Amino acid sequence: MKFFNTSIKSLGLIGILFLFAACEKEFLDREPPSNVTPEGYLHTEADLAAYTIARYNFPTHGGYSVGTFGADNHTDNQATASYALRWVPGEWRVPQSGSSWNFGNIRQLNYFLENAVPRWQAGEITGATANIDHYIGEGYFLRAYEYFNKVQAMGDFPIVTQTLSDEREQLIEESKRRPRNEVARFILEDLDNAIDLLLTDAPGGTNRISRYTALLFKSRVALHEATWLLYHKGTPFVPGGPGWPGEGKVENFSIDIDGEIDFFLTQAMEAAEQVADVIELTPNIPSGTGQVGYDASQNPYFTMFADEDLSQYSEVLLWRDYDNQLGIHHFVNHYLNSERENGGGNTGYTKGYVDNFLMANGLPIYAPGSGYAGDDYLEDVKQDRDQRLQLFMRIPGELKYTNKTHPDGTPMLTAKPDLSGLAERKDVTGYSVKKGFSYFVEHSEPSGDMIGSIVFRATEAYLNYIEASYLKEGALNAKALEYWQAIRERAGVDTDIQKTIAATDISKEAEGDFAAYSAGTLLSDPTLYNIRRERRSELIAEGMRYFDLKRWRALDQLASDPHIVRGFKLWGPMESWFTDAELIQPEEGGSSATVSSRSECEYLMPYRINLGSGNLVSDGYSWAQAHYLEPIATEHFLITVPGEGSDASDSVIYQNPGWSTEAGSGAQM
Repeated sequence: MKFFNTSIKSLGLIGILFLFAACEKEFLDREPPSNVTPEGYLHTEADLAAYTIARYNFPTHGGYSVGTFGADNHTDNQATASYALRWVPGEWRVPQSGSSWNFGNIRQLNYFLENAVPRWQAGEITGATANIDHYIGEGYFLRAYEYFNKVQAMGDFPIVTQTLSDEREQLIEESKRRPRNEVARFILEDLDNAIDLLLTDAPGGTNRISRYTALLFKSRVALHEATWLLYHKGTPFVPGGPGWPGEGKVENFSIDIDGEIDFFLTQAMEAAEQVADVIELTPNIPSGTGQVGYDASQNPYFTMFADEDLSQYSEVLLWRDYDNQLGIHHFVNHYLNSERENGGGNTGYTKGYVDNFLMANGLPIYAPGSGYAGDDYLEDVKQDRDQRLQLFMRIPGELKYTNKTHPDGTPMLTAKPDLSGLAERKDVTGYSVKKGFSYFVEHSEPSGDMIGSIVFRATEAYLNYIEASYLKEGALNAKALEYWQAIRERAGVDTDIQKTIAATDISKEAEGDFAAYSAGTLLSDPTLYNIRRERRSELIAEGMRYFDLKRWRALDQLASDPHIVRGFKLWGPMESWFTDAELIQPEEGGSSATVSSRSECEYLMPYRINLGSGNLVSDGYSWAQAHYLEPIATEHFLITVPGEGSDASDSVIYQNPGWSTEAGSGAQM
């Protein structure tokens, strides 16, 4: 059975309390569907397998985009031609309906566990015992996954473990939020249940959740909650903190915040090491051309992100398979590596991100003796750098295909950045994404790309352990150092970590790295900073950056010091690559401009191209404290008022810090 090749109709459920509305009454009286739910469903191994895989709700490649390789857009790592309202205080507004406050997927998993677990415990499910256990474990994992999405978006959240009857008062009672640390502990309990039941080698291989997947995810959840509590301590974003909106509304609550931080760090370490001690990193085998990125088609570390079959890479714990015969494909390489045009995929790395990568000798680019060749040319930028930058950033003159040449037999090579073409193919910053790049021409065809999509890979466990152990113990223990050196060795970076730490100037790093800060203050610990840097470098274009920035509270400084996104050094020698028609500056072309002004900055600034009234980030990314969590939509307050009341302020639900219950209002802090 292929992961995600089973489809399921959306429930369209906007909130647990909306269930008692008249239009939903009939729905409440029937079992949640998969594709078909006949009476007596969930009595066989096959039933369990089909039900759980239909609820795999993971981010993967899909649609007309570069898939998960564009998921770091709208951060300090990557930029796209559009912008996110989270960087514009006052423009992200409270919705009237919808939002992340919904329970559709949770209800589906509660139904599964509520029905399958008693039958499993009574021995009433037919099939192979180990597989039945495994699919029950998947149910626990998937509920944990859904709840973690809620913690990230909403913080405090109701803990509902059963499908509820159509009783208004019961639904109102069950909608009461619990403190986020309690929800995180509940998630870990579900994951412990999953870990006890899941097989190390899942039925169907790495297309399905395994015990190692659950251990890795447990380390992610625990590290997230530990660091959220640590860095947001003393704010209303932490239960019991000053101004916490749950004060007086949450019953039977107390917290020892330092004890909670220690608990979650310990959980993160213990789970992470069970993965990192067993799963080896996929090797990096650069070609012998002297240019690491020219042809990486035989390098397992590169092809791990651009292969149709990811089951051969032990580091990949869970991935999605695609199959053109079933009409299941995506468009990643159609936009990254089109046969007809160069492809930028409407994304690009930022200057701050590119500058943050170390030299191969382990020194930052600004350090004396680093050997940095400068940024006059893209080839210089990559010279003697961390091989992750060399491999996963494309520059002109690198091999395009291994199975197609020009008519005269010469190799087809990648071209200069496309700064003025179609939006979906545009190189937004000039620093082009190459992660997921396939050397097979058939993948570049429309509807032809079937490279697998990684959901979880083991390297994250190495990184999670390093960070959790350092925060808990205040020093790098032997295991953390071993893991860190393994990551750097694969990246082609000197494994003398202390050399890097000694050469780090955090004030220089802060010019392009939001994570040089926590709580609006520049970090003072170069070891901790370099732990964050390693995570940033390893998870290049994998959609983890915003997740990390929020838990580190690394965005406060933007409220007083907005950040202007920059790309490559356009106004220098590389200007000669382009025609005048490709380089139209705002003062020359107005709304037809294609690049930012030479007079403003020698580096391309994608949000300084259009300086019209519709561009709300032309003066930089800013931040409002409220944006660390999403607002709850107004309708959810109105339907959770006890009795006959209709005033949202009387709801048993409280709004997240800095947001009003009034639809259309922006952040207030």
